[in-house]
Order: sequence, then C-alpha cells, then structure tokens
Amino acid sequence: MAPIFRSAGHDVVGLDTGYFNECSLGDDDLPIADLKKDIRDLRPADLAGFDAVVHLAALSNDPIGNLNGDWTSSINRDASIRLAELARGAGVQRFLFSSSCIMYGMTEAAIVDETSPLDPRTEYARSKVHSERGIAALATSSFSPVFLRNGTVYGLSARMRLDTVLNDFVAQACLYGKVIVMSDGKPWRPVIHVEDVARSFLNILEAPTELVHNAVFNNGADRLNYQISELATIVAESVPGATVEIHASAGADQRTYKASFAKLRDTFPDFSFRWDARAGAKQVYDAYQAIELSRDDYEGKRFNRLRWLRYLIEAKRVDGSLRWSDSSVLIG
Repeated sequence: MAPIFRSAGHDVVGLDTGYFNECSLGDDDLPIADLKKDIRDLRPADLAGFDAVVHLAALSNDPIGNLNGDWTSSINRDASIRLAELARGAGVQRFLFSSSCIMYGMTEAAIVDETSPLDPRTEYARSKVHSERGIAALATSSFSPVFLRNGTVYGLSARMRLDTVLNDFVAQACLYGKVIVMSDGKPWRPVIHVEDVARSFLNILEAPTELVHNAVFNNGADRLNYQISELATIVAESVPGATVEIHASAGADQRTYKASFAKLRDTFPDFSFRWDARAGAKQVYDAYQAIELSRDDYEGKRFNRLRWLRYLIEAKRVDGSLRWSDSSVLIG
C-alpha cells in the first residue's frame, strides 16, 4: 500500500510494532518514514499533523485470533477504537478501517451485501464487528471513518503470507504437485489481490466526503467470488502437472459467503479491479519459481503468521501481553 500511495503523491508514514520484520520474502527496503510502536501504546502526539489514517493493524486471521481472546480484544478491538479517538482528537479528517467479509460468517443468504446480518464465528471476526460499531459512533462532520470489508487477500508482497487460500494452493501445487482441498469445495469466498486492495483504499482515501462518510463497502467485485473448488482448479491449471484432491474433511472450515460488491461499483463506476484469480495465481506461481520456494519455506514458520507468532512467544521474544520483551529486536 505504501508505494502505491506514494506514487499517487501522498506523504506516507508507517506504524508497525515489527512482529514480522524478519519474515521478508525478498527485498522490502522501501525508504519510508516509520514509527516502531505497538498500536496499544500510541499517544496523542503520534497522530499530530496527519490528514488521514489507514488502519490495517490487527492479529490478522482466525487461528491467531483464537490463540488468546484477550490479545484479540485488546489489539483488534480496543486499540482500533482508541486509535480512531486519538485520530479524531488530532484533527485527522479521513479514517479508513480495514475490515473483512469474514464477519458475514456462514450465511444462508445467496448473496450478502452491506445490509446483511452479521454472523461472526471467530474472535477475529467479532473484533471486526465491534471495531466497526465503535469507530462509526465517533463520526462527526469533520471526522469521516470509512469501512472496507475485504475479501480474502492474496498476491505477491515482500512479507509474503503462505497461509491465505490462493497463496497456499499455489505453494502446494508448486511443491507437491497437488492442491488439497480439506472441505467439499463448495464454500464461496470473495478473493482480492493485494495490489487491488491498495488501489481501492487509495480510491476511497481520495473520494469526496459525501460519498464515503461513515460508509461501509464490501471491497471487491462480483466476478471475484469463487467457490473453493474453483480456486483449486484455477491453481492446478496454472501450475504444470498439478492436480486437485478433494478430501471433504468433517472438521474443515465450512463458512461460506458470496458477497455483493454492487455498492462499491455503483458509488465508483470509474474504478475497476485489475486482477482475477487466474492472473493472480500465475503471478504467484512465477514468483515462487523465481525465488525457488522450498518445502522449508512452506512448512516452516517465517511465512505463516500463526507459526511465527508462536515462535516469538516460545522464544520469549514477546511477553504475556504480546509486547516485545527486548526492544533491540525492533530493527530492519
């Protein structure tokens, strides 16, 4: 997101506690000012002078969210609402919150839109619901929060994650010659390329206030809804010699939600998403080939958020509140 915002002429300052500083796939030395600080420890002065905040920070998926409910509540919910309070107090005008379509849960509706009932099934999903509600209540004529409910993000990035569905499927196909689907393959997922996420956030950042003030948008396009089995097939067709195996495990994730993105499309008819799953799978495959992705990369801890966080805990590099035990690790 930072280089895309920079290329559009914005001055960008990053904020990150640095859990994943050592998890780079390649060179991610973007020359950008940054503040190495835990979001829970921000002070009013940290927000002074900014026109907008793009809030992406969170314990970022269900398995991590389930590690410790208190961590998820304090980081994803409480710190998010407090960040919005600090931003409003500092005169920040636009506050973009990175939310998730995961809050729709396992819906019986054919298609879910921004008015559909929310059915969060995990700590992570619940934290997004509570954050949206808490931040929305802070809106004023001079403070405009906007909520972007992303689909499942994939695609190439410097701090690559191999634990999101399309990235994971491509890695399996490259390393083992097969894509294993643990469910029956029928659940629906809206997926979105990381570059398109950044472009959509930029579009919202620059939009007239009257179009986005305290508004919720499913972030994606209708054509980017796929069933899991379809994603697996696309990946297998993108990786020479790969096949698909459907295991239909009884304990598999059966959440399903097919999202409508009509509101975003109708509000911004001139904006379009550039990537689809087939183009994205090819990009990720080519990247894995170029870096010679290994089984150690896939099965190890650096590119799986849950495994890496567990490593930091077990190595006592972070303490019982998930804060750094030694500030010297905040390098790079």
